[in-house]
Amino acid sequence: MHADDPLARRYRAIRGRTEALAAPLGPEDQMIQSMPDASPTRWHRAHTTWFFETFVLEPHLPGYQSPHPLYRPLFNSYYNGVCEQWPRPRRGILSRPTVAEVGRWRQRVDGAVLELLAGADDGLRGTVAPLIEIGLHHEQQHQELIVTDIKHGLLQNPLDPIYLPHVAAPVGHAKADGALVEFAGGVTDIGHVGEGFHFDNEGPRHRVLLEPFALAADLVTCGEYRAFMEAGGYTTPHLWLSDGWAAAQAEGWRAPLYWIEDGGRWRQRTLGGRRDLDDDAPVTHVSFFEADAYARWRGRRLPTEFEWEHAARRVQPAPDGTFAEDGALHPIGREAPAHGGLRHLLGEVWEWTASAYLPYPRYRAPADALGEYNGKFMNGQRVLRGGSCATPRDHIRSTYRNFFQPEKRWQFTGIRLADDR
Repeated sequence: MHADDPLARRYRAIRGRTEALAAPLGPEDQMIQSMPDASPTRWHRAHTTWFFETFVLEPHLPGYQSPHPLYRPLFNSYYNGVCEQWPRPRRGILSRPTVAEVGRWRQRVDGAVLELLAGADDGLRGTVAPLIEIGLHHEQQHQELIVTDIKHGLLQNPLDPIYLPHVAAPVGHAKADGALVEFAGGVTDIGHVGEGFHFDNEGPRHRVLLEPFALAADLVTCGEYRAFMEAGGYTTPHLWLSDGWAAAQAEGWRAPLYWIEDGGRWRQRTLGGRRDLDDDAPVTHVSFFEADAYARWRGRRLPTEFEWEHAARRVQPAPDGTFAEDGALHPIGREAPAHGGLRHLLGEVWEWTASAYLPYPRYRAPADALGEYNGKFMNGQRVLRGGSCATPRDHIRSTYRNFFQPEKRWQFTGIRLADDR
């Protein structure tokens, strides 16, 4: 391996970014598990290390043995083909290994991965490089989860703890004007093409037929969503899908997650503390059900994932939204020129689509343990597109398919409207 090996450089940078996200947190913070959907920061740091040890080092570095074989079931997330897993809702009750011990394990695994790369011949490198690449994209996914999970954990605390005081600093806005951008529809190709990295659920490439449609030029803003609330959006059953209405009633929804009424006005809790509601910023932390109800109230609908991807390919969007590297850790709606009439297709908030998360035609999950990465979750979830303010900029692309259950709100999820033409 050359000293300037780009894969080794990328490995060090991404693994270092995870540690930088954890750095503002004390050991107690890294143990928080505020709900079953969220995981402690320490667990994310350990699980991503487990991934490299399990899928890269043990099969491919001669003589490598895990220094901590008992960690295997503790930090296996859902790979049934590898071993059993410690129950997800109970990740927060384990005080050992400590935060410091996880850090030392990370350092040891990092040294071994770099050693493997340094000594690999062309044949071995051809085998391990794709595994390392998927491991790095996997780690970037967990970096976003570190942000959203610690946000949920810290904001359960009545002391209003602040993760970093400078996050969510205001910047210039791209003013939303309510415009719609029209697309003619027709037969179009959907799915990844080319040599760049992609997850297996982004293919195979296939054709779909789209009717003429339109997409909103801008994301729905806090001010627009507040108008829905003030018009009785949360108390009008006919706007809601049945399961959405049941979830809203059971959970007592009356505003997006982290919005609070304070002295007769709405504010929101962020990783930088309580902030006045910014009516021009994209609304976030809404479920699919809330997004769908809002669209119905506006007399419109959510786009399908195929409409979204077709539009993104037609306008060739630049990554003009707010991303993790910007340090805001909150959607800003940053000033940006429109690309083909559309702004912030990439960045700011994950955009709910109307599409169920299902396999593309001819999709087959890989046969090995890594085949459990995406395929087995293709049930009961909705697709989101575009990335968020917590997504690394070089992690997102227009074919990327994120997915969550329709009631989830703790991710940076938002709304772009669509309409028929």
